[in-house]
Amino acid sequence: QVQLVESGGGLVQAGGSLRLSCAASSRSFGTMGWFRRAPGREREFVVSIKYSGGVTYGADSLKDRFTISGDNAMNTVHLQMNGLKAEDTAVYFCSAIDFGSTTWRYWGRGTQVTVSS
Repeated sequence: QVQLVESGGGLVQAGGSLRLSCAASSRSFGTMGWFRRAPGREREFVVSIKYSGGVTYGADSLKDRFTISGDNAMNTVHLQMNGLKAEDTAVYFCSAIDFGSTTWRYWGRGTQVTVSS
């Protein structure tokens, strides 16, 4: 069974940084990415990275502050978040897509990121 395990969340002051990591259990994926759900809001796509290295952001406003990276095997991804703002407070979820698919099939349980203003 595929498992995605996130780590690295926590409490940080506005302007600070956090690095989230997601490790998959013994397999590779075509695409891995991050979503987030803020209190009272719908789940939001943050950023993804393909096995080929292509990166897609959910919003242009995140490009200057968030950076995604993955290992060569595409079973571990990291999300470096700089210049954090209170509105970045959310549960961040790792997700993955199989090769040849377009469906976000696999999900982690999430890690809480809280930014204090």
